[in-house]
Amino acid sequence: MSIDAREWVWRHSSSRGAARLVLLSIADRVADEQCIAWASLASLADRANASKSTVRDALDRLLGDGELEQLDDLVGPQRSTVYRLPLAAKAVAQAAREQRSDELEACSTLRLSALRRYGIRPREVPESPARVRKPAVPGTGRSRRKPAQRRTGHRHSDVPATGTQNRSEPDLNRRYSSSGAAVIPASEWEPDPATHTWARQQGHLDRLGEQGLRAADAKWRAHRAGHTPRPAEAWAADWRSWVAREHAPSRPNPRAVPGRNTAASGGMTRTEAHTAALLAALDEPTGTEG
Repeated sequence: MSIDAREWVWRHSSSRGAARLVLLSIADRVADEQCIAWASLASLADRANASKSTVRDALDRLLGDGELEQLDDLVGPQRSTVYRLPLAAKAVAQAAREQRSDELEACSTLRLSALRRYGIRPREVPESPARVRKPAVPGTGRSRRKPAQRRTGHRHSDVPATGTQNRSEPDLNRRYSSSGAAVIPASEWEPDPATHTWARQQGHLDRLGEQGLRAADAKWRAHRAGHTPRPAEAWAADWRSWVAREHAPSRPNPRAVPGRNTAASGGMTRTEAHTAALLAALDEPTGTEG
Protein backbone atom coordinates (compact mmCIF):
# COMPACT_ATOMS: atom_id res chain seq x y z
CA MET A 1 0.00 0.00 0.00
CA SER A 2 3.01 2.33 0.27
CA ILE A 3 2.91 2.61 -3.53
CA ASP A 4 -0.65 4.01 -3.41
CA ALA A 5 0.30 6.45 -0.65
CA ARG A 6 3.40 7.67 -2.51
CA GLU A 7 1.38 7.98 -5.72
CA TRP A 8 -1.12 10.20 -3.91
CA VAL A 9 1.69 12.44 -2.62
CA TRP A 10 3.23 12.78 -6.08
CA ARG A 11 -0.08 13.53 -7.81
CA HIS A 12 -2.25 15.36 -5.28
CA SER A 13 -0.19 16.76 -2.39
CA SER A 14 0.24 20.55 -2.29
CA SER A 15 3.38 20.30 -0.12
CA ARG A 16 6.68 21.66 -1.37
CA GLY A 17 10.38 21.48 -0.54
CA ALA A 18 11.37 19.75 2.69
CA ALA A 19 7.72 19.16 3.62
CA ARG A 20 7.21 17.12 0.46
CA LEU A 21 10.32 15.03 1.18
CA VAL A 22 9.15 14.37 4.74
CA LEU A 23 5.65 13.39 3.54
CA LEU A 24 7.13 11.04 0.93
CA SER A 25 9.36 9.46 3.58
CA ILE A 26 6.34 8.75 5.79
CA ALA A 27 4.26 7.49 2.84
CA ASP A 28 7.09 5.10 1.93
CA ARG A 29 6.56 3.34 5.28
CA VAL A 30 2.79 2.89 4.93
CA ALA A 31 1.90 -0.82 5.24
CA ASP A 32 -1.84 -1.04 4.48
CA GLU A 33 -4.89 0.84 3.23
CA GLN A 34 -5.19 2.81 6.50
CA CYS A 35 -2.14 4.87 5.42
CA ILE A 36 -0.62 4.73 8.91
CA ALA A 37 3.16 4.64 9.49
CA TRP A 38 5.62 5.28 12.27
CA ALA A 39 8.80 7.35 12.04
CA SER A 40 11.24 9.03 14.39
CA LEU A 41 12.46 12.58 13.97
CA ALA A 42 16.03 11.37 13.47
CA SER A 43 15.07 8.90 10.72
CA LEU A 44 13.05 11.56 8.88
CA ALA A 45 15.94 14.01 9.10
CA ASP A 46 18.30 11.36 7.75
CA ARG A 47 16.01 10.49 4.84
CA ALA A 48 15.31 14.11 3.93
CA ASN A 49 18.99 15.07 4.40
CA ALA A 50 17.88 17.98 6.53
CA SER A 51 18.27 19.18 10.09
CA LYS A 52 15.83 18.19 12.82
CA SER A 53 14.55 21.74 13.12
CA THR A 54 13.77 21.79 9.39
CA VAL A 55 11.91 18.49 9.73
CA ARG A 56 9.92 19.85 12.69
CA ASP A 57 8.86 22.89 10.66
CA ALA A 58 7.89 20.61 7.74
CA LEU A 59 5.79 18.41 10.04
CA ASP A 60 4.03 21.48 11.46
CA ARG A 61 3.14 22.65 7.93
CA LEU A 62 1.84 19.22 6.93
CA LEU A 63 -0.24 18.94 10.11
CA GLY A 64 -1.64 22.42 9.58
CA ASP A 65 -2.57 21.69 5.94
CA GLY A 66 -4.41 18.51 6.94
CA GLU A 67 -2.24 16.23 4.78
CA LEU A 68 -0.79 14.56 7.89
CA GLU A 69 -2.19 13.52 11.27
CA GLN A 70 -0.22 12.68 14.40
CA LEU A 71 -1.87 9.83 16.33
CA ASP A 72 -0.89 10.61 19.92
CA ASP A 73 -2.80 7.62 21.31
CA LEU A 74 -0.52 5.24 19.38
CA VAL A 75 3.22 4.65 19.60
CA GLY A 76 5.58 2.85 17.24
CA PRO A 77 8.76 0.79 17.82
CA GLN A 78 11.25 2.43 20.17
CA ARG A 79 8.49 4.88 21.16
CA SER A 80 8.53 6.52 17.74
CA THR A 81 5.70 8.80 16.58
CA VAL A 82 2.78 7.36 14.59
CA TYR A 83 1.39 9.37 11.65
CA ARG A 84 -1.56 8.99 9.27
CA LEU A 85 -2.13 10.39 5.78
CA PRO A 86 -5.91 11.07 5.96
CA LEU A 87 -6.38 12.37 2.41
CA ALA A 88 -4.36 9.49 0.94
CA ALA A 89 -6.36 7.00 3.02
CA LYS A 90 -9.61 8.48 1.69
CA ALA A 91 -8.39 8.18 -1.90
CA VAL A 92 -7.23 4.56 -1.37
CA ALA A 93 -10.58 3.63 0.17
CA GLN A 94 -12.46 5.21 -2.75
CA ALA A 95 -10.32 3.28 -5.25
CA ALA A 96 -10.96 0.05 -3.32
CA ARG A 97 -14.73 0.63 -3.39
CA GLU A 98 -14.66 1.23 -7.14
CA GLN A 99 -12.60 -1.91 -7.66
CA ARG A 100 -15.02 -4.01 -5.58
CA SER A 101 -17.93 -2.57 -7.57
CA ASP A 102 -16.23 -3.60 -10.81
CA GLU A 103 -15.53 -7.07 -9.41
CA LEU A 104 -19.14 -7.53 -8.33
CA GLU A 105 -20.31 -6.50 -11.78
CA ALA A 106 -17.86 -8.93 -13.37
CA CYS A 107 -19.01 -11.75 -11.06
CA SER A 108 -22.64 -11.35 -12.13
CA THR A 109 -21.78 -13.19 -15.35
CA LEU A 110 -20.42 -16.70 -14.98
CA ARG A 111 -17.25 -17.45 -16.91
CA LEU A 112 -17.44 -21.18 -17.48
CA SER A 113 -14.02 -21.30 -19.10
CA ALA A 114 -12.42 -20.16 -15.83
CA LEU A 115 -14.41 -22.69 -13.79
CA ARG A 116 -13.32 -25.69 -15.83
CA ARG A 117 -9.86 -25.64 -14.23
CA TYR A 118 -11.55 -26.55 -10.93
CA GLY A 119 -13.54 -29.38 -12.51
CA ILE A 120 -16.79 -27.37 -12.68
CA ARG A 121 -18.73 -27.74 -15.92
CA PRO A 122 -22.33 -27.54 -17.16
CA ARG A 123 -24.49 -30.49 -16.25
CA GLU A 124 -25.13 -32.70 -19.25
CA VAL A 125 -28.82 -33.65 -19.43
CA PRO A 126 -29.70 -36.00 -22.33
CA GLU A 127 -32.77 -35.02 -24.27
CA SER A 128 -35.38 -37.77 -24.01
CA PRO A 129 -39.08 -37.67 -24.99
CA ALA A 130 -39.82 -40.03 -22.14
CA ARG A 131 -38.99 -37.33 -19.61
CA VAL A 132 -42.24 -35.42 -19.44
CA ARG A 133 -42.99 -33.17 -16.51
CA LYS A 134 -46.12 -34.17 -14.64
CA PRO A 135 -48.95 -31.63 -14.77
CA ALA A 136 -49.34 -29.26 -11.92
CA VAL A 137 -51.94 -29.79 -9.24
CA PRO A 138 -55.01 -27.70 -10.12
CA GLY A 139 -55.33 -24.58 -8.04
CA THR A 140 -51.83 -24.76 -6.54
CA GLY A 141 -49.53 -24.40 -9.53
CA ARG A 142 -47.22 -27.02 -8.00
CA SER A 143 -46.09 -30.19 -9.72
CA ARG A 144 -47.25 -33.63 -8.64
CA ARG A 145 -43.65 -34.78 -8.77
CA LYS A 146 -42.12 -35.56 -5.40
CA PRO A 147 -39.26 -33.22 -4.54
CA ALA A 148 -35.82 -34.76 -4.89
CA GLN A 149 -33.83 -35.41 -1.76
CA ARG A 150 -31.47 -32.56 -1.00
CA ARG A 151 -27.88 -33.41 -1.71
CA THR A 152 -24.67 -31.58 -0.97
CA GLY A 153 -23.59 -31.66 -4.61
CA HIS A 154 -23.05 -33.76 -7.70
CA ARG A 155 -20.72 -36.68 -7.20
CA HIS A 156 -19.48 -39.36 -9.54
CA SER A 157 -20.44 -42.83 -8.44
CA ASP A 158 -16.86 -44.09 -8.67
CA VAL A 159 -15.30 -41.31 -6.58
CA PRO A 160 -15.29 -41.73 -2.77
CA ALA A 161 -16.70 -38.99 -0.58
CA THR A 162 -13.22 -38.04 0.67
CA GLY A 163 -11.58 -37.97 -2.78
CA THR A 164 -10.67 -34.97 -4.88
CA GLN A 165 -13.42 -32.91 -6.49
CA ASN A 166 -11.85 -33.25 -9.93
CA ARG A 167 -10.66 -36.77 -10.73
CA SER A 168 -7.84 -35.38 -12.87
CA GLU A 169 -6.60 -33.18 -10.01
CA PRO A 170 -3.79 -34.73 -7.92
CA ASP A 171 -4.40 -35.14 -4.18
CA LEU A 172 -1.17 -33.25 -3.49
CA ASN A 173 -2.76 -29.98 -4.58
CA ARG A 174 -5.93 -30.34 -2.52
CA ARG A 175 -4.70 -28.35 0.48
CA TYR A 176 -3.88 -25.42 -1.82
CA SER A 177 -6.85 -25.56 -4.20
CA SER A 178 -9.69 -26.37 -1.80
CA SER A 179 -10.16 -22.71 -0.95
CA GLY A 180 -10.74 -21.83 -4.61
CA ALA A 181 -7.54 -19.73 -4.96
CA ALA A 182 -5.77 -20.03 -8.30
CA VAL A 183 -2.53 -21.99 -8.12
CA ILE A 184 0.57 -20.94 -10.07
CA PRO A 185 4.13 -22.25 -10.40
CA ALA A 186 6.91 -20.48 -8.52
CA SER A 187 8.32 -19.03 -11.75
CA GLU A 188 5.13 -17.01 -12.34
CA TRP A 189 4.95 -15.54 -8.82
CA GLU A 190 6.29 -12.00 -8.36
CA PRO A 191 6.76 -10.13 -5.05
CA ASP A 192 3.88 -7.70 -4.53
CA PRO A 193 4.14 -4.26 -2.85
CA ALA A 194 3.26 -5.77 0.54
CA THR A 195 6.18 -8.22 0.22
CA HIS A 196 8.59 -5.38 -0.70
CA THR A 197 7.31 -3.40 2.30
CA TRP A 198 7.86 -6.41 4.55
CA ALA A 199 11.46 -6.85 3.36
CA ARG A 200 12.19 -3.18 4.00
CA GLN A 201 10.47 -2.95 7.41
CA GLN A 202 12.04 -6.18 8.68
CA GLY A 203 15.51 -4.91 7.74
CA HIS A 204 16.23 -7.57 5.12
CA LEU A 205 16.67 -4.98 2.36
CA ASP A 206 19.28 -3.13 4.43
CA ARG A 207 20.94 -6.41 5.44
CA LEU A 208 21.15 -7.97 1.97
CA GLY A 209 21.03 -4.91 -0.28
CA GLU A 210 19.21 -4.71 -3.60
CA GLN A 211 21.72 -7.04 -5.31
CA GLY A 212 21.68 -9.53 -2.44
CA LEU A 213 17.87 -9.55 -2.39
CA ARG A 214 17.78 -10.24 -6.14
CA ALA A 215 20.34 -13.05 -5.67
CA ALA A 216 18.20 -14.57 -2.89
CA ASP A 217 15.14 -14.34 -5.15
CA ALA A 218 17.01 -16.12 -7.96
CA LYS A 219 18.16 -18.91 -5.63
CA TRP A 220 14.61 -19.32 -4.32
CA ARG A 221 13.22 -19.65 -7.86
CA ALA A 222 15.88 -22.19 -8.78
CA HIS A 223 15.07 -24.34 -5.73
CA ARG A 224 11.30 -24.03 -6.19
CA ALA A 225 11.24 -24.59 -9.96
CA GLY A 226 10.14 -28.21 -9.65
CA HIS A 227 7.65 -27.73 -6.81
CA THR A 228 3.92 -28.19 -7.12
CA PRO A 229 1.98 -25.02 -8.06
CA ARG A 230 0.53 -23.11 -5.10
CA PRO A 231 -1.59 -20.00 -4.53
CA ALA A 232 0.21 -16.66 -4.58
CA GLU A 233 -0.23 -16.28 -0.80
CA ALA A 234 1.57 -19.58 -0.18
CA TRP A 235 4.49 -18.59 -2.44
CA ALA A 236 4.71 -15.18 -0.69
CA ALA A 237 4.99 -16.83 2.75
CA ASP A 238 7.59 -19.31 1.46
CA TRP A 239 9.60 -16.49 -0.19
CA ARG A 240 9.62 -14.45 3.02
CA SER A 241 10.85 -17.45 5.03
CA TRP A 242 13.63 -18.00 2.48
CA VAL A 243 14.77 -14.35 2.54
CA ALA A 244 14.72 -14.27 6.35
CA ARG A 245 17.21 -17.19 6.40
CA GLU A 246 19.43 -15.83 3.61
CA HIS A 247 22.93 -14.72 4.62
CA ALA A 248 24.23 -11.32 3.64
CA PRO A 249 26.73 -11.30 0.72
CA SER A 250 30.48 -11.10 1.43
CA ARG A 251 30.00 -12.55 4.91
CA PRO A 252 33.44 -12.80 6.65
CA ASN A 253 34.80 -16.28 7.35
CA PRO A 254 35.48 -16.66 11.12
CA ARG A 255 38.05 -19.42 10.40
CA ALA A 256 40.08 -17.30 7.96
CA VAL A 257 43.81 -16.85 8.75
CA PRO A 258 44.92 -13.20 8.33
CA GLY A 259 47.06 -12.73 5.25
CA ARG A 260 46.30 -16.16 3.86
CA ASN A 261 43.80 -17.55 1.38
CA THR A 262 42.03 -20.32 3.30
CA ALA A 263 39.98 -21.60 0.34
CA ALA A 264 40.58 -25.33 -0.03
CA SER A 265 42.43 -26.24 -3.20
CA GLY A 266 40.95 -28.74 -5.61
CA GLY A 267 40.97 -32.27 -4.19
CA MET A 268 41.61 -31.26 -0.53
CA THR A 269 39.21 -32.27 2.20
CA ARG A 270 38.11 -29.83 4.89
CA THR A 271 40.44 -31.45 7.46
CA GLU A 272 43.38 -31.22 5.07
CA ALA A 273 42.60 -27.55 4.38
CA HIS A 274 42.49 -26.74 8.12
CA THR A 275 45.77 -28.58 8.69
CA ALA A 276 47.42 -26.65 5.85
CA ALA A 277 46.17 -23.35 7.28
CA LEU A 278 47.55 -24.25 10.75
CA LEU A 279 50.97 -25.16 9.33
CA ALA A 280 51.03 -21.91 7.35
CA ALA A 281 50.31 -19.95 10.52
CA LEU A 282 53.16 -21.71 12.35
CA ASP A 283 55.58 -20.82 9.52
CA GLU A 284 54.88 -17.08 9.81
CA PRO A 285 57.67 -15.08 11.51
CA THR A 286 56.88 -13.90 15.04
CA GLY A 287 59.73 -11.37 15.41
CA THR A 288 61.45 -13.36 18.18
CA GLU A 289 63.75 -15.37 15.96
CA GLY A 290 67.51 -15.07 16.73
